[in-house]
Parts: sequence; structure tokens; C-alpha cells
Amino acid sequence: MSEIRKKLVIVGDSAFAEVAFEYFSHDSTYSVVAFAVEREFLKKDNLLGLPIVELEEIAQKFPPKSHDVFVAVVYTQLNRLRTRLAHLVKSMDYKLASYVSSNANVWPNATLGEHCFIFEDNTIQPFVRIGNNVILWSGNHIGHHSTIKDNVFISSQVVISGFCEIGENCFLGVNSTFSNNIVVAKDCWIGPGALLTKNTDKNMVYRINASEPAKISALRFLKVPN
Repeated sequence: MSEIRKKLVIVGDSAFAEVAFEYFSHDSTYSVVAFAVEREFLKKDNLLGLPIVELEEIAQKFPPKSHDVFVAVVYTQLNRLRTRLAHLVKSMDYKLASYVSSNANVWPNATLGEHCFIFEDNTIQPFVRIGNNVILWSGNHIGHHSTIKDNVFISSQVVISGFCEIGENCFLGVNSTFSNNIVVAKDCWIGPGALLTKNTDKNMVYRINASEPAKISALRFLKVPN
């Protein structure tokens, strides 16, 4: 780790902001110095021992020449909130930070855009292209020659096979699976456990029914004595 660490402001004060603080602090060249939220959502003045400031005023306290910014927002409004805030911060002349876990397996010729967050145990195979403002939570498989476009949120244990394309703004739920050569159009919400074997239209929801409890109790089913 370099002794000279770059200074970082995290936009947001949610659980993801706390998680991002941990990863940037312990597994990057960044030192987090503050959090920021939009003025109307400022409800407290500190988080994890650091100040929370109004986003509209960060340039006065944490100037862009010496600070980068990461927007720690999940998939709210199909990723549009994170996208809007990232564009706002960039218009203020800040560089958008990315994080790639030291425990992620990213093939050397895979390409990543700006403002990405790649958690541990992600496997990103050869010739993969990942756009801007993409979040890959832990434990995903991104198959060779696949493309993840801008503003996508991929949760955990998602399997994307080879030669797939995931369109802008999509959300991919836990344990969803995509066969080879699938094109997922933009603005799709793919629910947990979904299996896609065909291309999608844009602005579609794919989901499977949640498991229902059996009529027999667990103790009776496993023959546990009373």
C-alpha cells in the first residue's frame, strides 16, 4: 500500500456508504475523509467518525484538485439516482473513484469504465467489457466476451455466460443465470433466481415465485421427538 493515500469523499450515508468506507479504507490507495448527501437529506452530521457535509458545498471543504468522489448508492430507481449523482459530481470537476477488490479475479484484457465497484470473489473472464458506473457485489461470474453496459447493478452469485450483453440501467438479482449469447435490453429488472435463455425486450421484469412453506412442520418432517 502506498504511504501517500489519495483523499476520498463518499456520497451517501446508507449501509452501502458504510461498506464502501470499509473497502476503500482497508483495500485501496484511498483515505476516506468525509461523507456527503444532498442538502434536503442531511439528517445527521457524522458517520463512522467522519463528517457528513452538504453535497452542494463539498467543493468548498474538499476541493476537487485534492479529492476524488465515489457515489455509494445502490439500484434505487433502476440505478438512476446513482447515475444522476455521479454526473452531478463529475460536473463539479471531481474525478470519480473506482474500487476493485484485491480478491477479485479480473483478466488482464478485461476493460472497466469509470466509477465501478467490484467486490471480492468476482471472476471477470477474458475480453469482458464493463461500462461506467457499474456495481458487482460479491461472487459473480462474468463470462468471456460479455459486455456489461453503463449504470448496471449486479448483486451476488450471478452467472453471466459467454458473449452476453447486459443493457444500461439493469438490475440482476441474486443467483440469476444467463445462458450464452443472451442480450438483456436496457432497464430490465431480473429477479433472484431467474434463468434467462432468450433475449429480452427493454423495460421488462423477470421473476420466479418465492418458495411456499410446506404444510408439515420442520420438526415433524425431520422426525424430531417432542
